[in-house]
Amino acid sequence: MRSEKRFTKFARKSKDNFTLILNISICYRIYCSENHLHLKQEISRYSKSLPAKFSLLLYACCFFQVMVTMGKQPFPGAEKYKLAIRKASVLVKTDGILDDPAWAEADTVFSFYQHFPFDSSFSRVKTKVMVTYDDRHIHIAAICYDDMQSLNVQSLRRDFALKTNDNFAVYFDPFLDGANGFNFAVTPFGNQREALIQVGDRSYINWDNKWFSNVERHANKWIVEMAIPLTTIRYSQGLDHWKINFSRTDVSENEVSTWVPIPRNFELTTLSYTADMIWDQTLKKAGANVSLIPYAATRGDKTYTPTEGKTNTSAAFGGDAKIAVTSGLNLDLTVNPDFSQVEVDRQVTNLSRFELFFPEQRQFFTENSDLFSSSGFSRIRPFFSRRIGLINNPFGQGVLPTTILFGARLSGKLNPDWRIGLLNVQTDNNPGSGTFGENFTVATVQRKIFNRSNIAGLFVNKTSLDPNNPDLGFKPTDNRVIGIDYNLSSKDNRWNGKIFYHQTFSTLPNKDNYAHASWIRYNVPNWVIDWNHEFVGKNYRPEVGYILRDNHWRLEPSVEYRHYPNSSKINYHGFQAYADAYWSATDLRKTDQSLDLTYKLWMKNTTYFAISAQNEYIYLFRDFDPTNTGGERLKAGTDYSYSAISCSLSTDRRKTISYGFTGRSGTYFNGNRHAAGGDISYRWLPWGIISLAATYDRLLFPEPYKSANFLLLGPKAELSFSRSVFFTTFIQYNQQANNVNIFSRLQWRFAPVSDLFVVYTENYLPDPVRPRNRSLVIKLTYWFNV
Repeated sequence: MRSEKRFTKFARKSKDNFTLILNISICYRIYCSENHLHLKQEISRYSKSLPAKFSLLLYACCFFQVMVTMGKQPFPGAEKYKLAIRKASVLVKTDGILDDPAWAEADTVFSFYQHFPFDSSFSRVKTKVMVTYDDRHIHIAAICYDDMQSLNVQSLRRDFALKTNDNFAVYFDPFLDGANGFNFAVTPFGNQREALIQVGDRSYINWDNKWFSNVERHANKWIVEMAIPLTTIRYSQGLDHWKINFSRTDVSENEVSTWVPIPRNFELTTLSYTADMIWDQTLKKAGANVSLIPYAATRGDKTYTPTEGKTNTSAAFGGDAKIAVTSGLNLDLTVNPDFSQVEVDRQVTNLSRFELFFPEQRQFFTENSDLFSSSGFSRIRPFFSRRIGLINNPFGQGVLPTTILFGARLSGKLNPDWRIGLLNVQTDNNPGSGTFGENFTVATVQRKIFNRSNIAGLFVNKTSLDPNNPDLGFKPTDNRVIGIDYNLSSKDNRWNGKIFYHQTFSTLPNKDNYAHASWIRYNVPNWVIDWNHEFVGKNYRPEVGYILRDNHWRLEPSVEYRHYPNSSKINYHGFQAYADAYWSATDLRKTDQSLDLTYKLWMKNTTYFAISAQNEYIYLFRDFDPTNTGGERLKAGTDYSYSAISCSLSTDRRKTISYGFTGRSGTYFNGNRHAAGGDISYRWLPWGIISLAATYDRLLFPEPYKSANFLLLGPKAELSFSRSVFFTTFIQYNQQANNVNIFSRLQWRFAPVSDLFVVYTENYLPDPVRPRNRSLVIKLTYWFNV
């Protein structure tokens, strides 16, 4: 009754409505965390005494207090899961045999819970896990019981998908922030996966680092041992515990399970559902950690159009260095980096009025990349690292690559509450385009608040090093951004959201040179509810960032309901309603609107089906050719409303042969659009996957507008000759771009994180068939620990 009496006392002392609102909202937070029935009744009584015009303010205050409470509450049952990790008295061999004395002394985990297809029962397949450590490594052993008759591993490549391959995985949160961590996983055939976990649950598998594992297969089980160097994991010194979880995927049993239960509407990498791993002594810094990764490469290329040129050959030398400044803070250096081994971007048919977005794949930019790249939204990014190393083509459309001379990045944790990031990259002059070298600087700082939320500040600077204009003032090519983000994540991961404000500084007028937005999501098994608003001013120009469109207001609500029936075949089905609307920021004229209603069906065998009805509205501010081929343009100032029906189907991806299909039919601007796409995959277990993806768009318009047919074909083969030799070849025919691209890469990992790459790339004009350009690159890298 103490809380109820305290509230009554506060309420009676409130001298005005604003003070009463504040007191009600604070006590509402107490009610949310302690659930006092009488307190709820008192709150209701005093709330009714407020004038109606103050109700919205009261709701906003109570909502903020709920957010604070949600951010501090642990997930239900968190106190049940704890694991002690004791130092091994003798050296542990990573051989998969488990005859070391340390395993007999280690704490053991037995009980796993299902994550898929259910999340309310113990797993059917049994798993036993033990952990220990020594001065240099964390050791993890797992006994994975299995009938061993139908092991499912798609290929022997690294960085496999967690839910479509048999594997055992561990998840670390060594910072106790529920947002940043590490994932290590091994299949029954011994191929490895390492990934950074960022923003609470997102995996970045482009991160590579050195660690060790071994697997032994038996008649009714497979055993894996991992040895993860303490120098590989960034962690905060002086902590007496970390957060940890384990998962097991058994594809033939159609089961994914975890030690700490994770609701099935969340990812396996969700760090909010982890347990305490308690050290028997405080973990100190892991000693010196300096790695040098030099490379040598040779390249030959030849251009055939518009005129055939001679074959150019060149050699390149450079490399990276990784220096652990502290156990949680890392310095990355690169000199003359070469990214030829990065896989080619998957082409798409572009029917939009806007630039396409392709994700970053270069490893130098990946570790702690969320510090730099997660600021803003996916379509409003103040910093996008793929802008570095590219310049606008002065002779036509598109961009041209330029050489990165050097780069440095300092990033990581200062302590459990503070993260910092500092990036500087310098590019070379490009005489062929008449452009000068550019310097890019990004600085960011992040402060954790509550359990998993944070506030982050960001500064981005791009400047041209023009020797003809050496003054310190703004040059026409200079551009800067400053911004602040608040990122919300509740302890149980049900609530996630973001609020940000960014502003650019350039030679453009300072009016309307900012952007702000807010997004919030409520995610439970049966409901996913989203709200999003955006504003981008007409002079907001983050030139090292990515914005899909400028000068707009946007509202984007979404509601999805999922029903999980008591069925042996259906996992869930339900409906989603989605709306997306844009208004011009200058005159508030509606420019775009999309309304979608979708029915989804997800089977327990991973088959997926969806059907949706859409209605679109578009107002054109500029002339636009809807085929993007240079035909007759629809005139600015006209608007269009059109509708379509679409569907998609994806079959059981565990099968040897699986396929997917998408289809769309309806009106489109002043004509019609009919589209179909699909993919088919053949799994040659465990040696690789051969697949074919295709899309076809048929656009029909009345005269004088141009109709068009666009075909996009993409056969791909990913083959593994062993756990260290891999071959990928990818052919893409893009009818819209009038291009055929061939990309082939042979990789030999002859030592940990040390590779020989042979990469061949070719582009063709398809009709008549003639080459555009060809290139061959041979690259050797080696990882030295100093």
